[in-house]
Amino acid sequence: MLALTGLTVRYGDRTVLHGVDVSVAAGELLAVLGANGSGKSTLLRAAAGLTPATGTVAVDGRPRQALDTALVFQQIHLVRRRSVLDNVCAGALGRLPLHRSLVPALFPREVREEAMACLDRVGLADRAHERAELLSGGQQQRVALARALCQRAPVVLADEPVSALDPAAAEQVLALLAELADTQDLAVLAVLHQPELARRHADRIVGLRDGRVVLDGDPGQPVDALYPHTVLEPVP
Repeated sequence: MLALTGLTVRYGDRTVLHGVDVSVAAGELLAVLGANGSGKSTLLRAAAGLTPATGTVAVDGRPRQALDTALVFQQIHLVRRRSVLDNVCAGALGRLPLHRSLVPALFPREVREEAMACLDRVGLADRAHERAELLSGGQQQRVALARALCQRAPVVLADEPVSALDPAAAEQVLALLAELADTQDLAVLAVLHQPELARRHADRIVGLRDGRVVLDGDPGQPVDALYPHTVLEPVP
């Protein structure tokens, strides 16, 4: 579903990504691992069209379009004083005419119904009419996943989506992301800092070091070579 071919990113004289090739199938959660500065987030931003790069980004065999990818970030970017439902409806903004997207009250009924279904999918339909700021961090990230579902994008790009969460919430969000990839047939590329979470929930891992792919395959394979100066502690 998602194919990154020959991606190269340069900042001045410094090359951050060196002709990287990565693919993600529909229904697959791919975890991208690597130490700080390895190029993980640059890869995701290039896949999303947020960072200039040479090479190609294709979705389902054609050049990526803006609505092909839904983004989930460590900073959740909800409108905290708006309702949970309004925040999920915002996922549909890209396909609505301008006059229907200026204020939340103008969201069409069918968008609200779809947003409710997305909230039900992540287990938060009962919190739909509460302000987003009243939810816990893990619940807010689940709202962000519901918003991504409401966007109807076939590809989800998640940049460190659980780094700001406590271990229990991180486990729940990663499990949900893996489940959504499987049941909704999404191609999910998630940049992670937690190898143990990747082992438990990813279908495949890609490891980056100095802007190059050095691992690609089974999530159970050793990843210590990606973190040469770090002692990896297991996640409880």
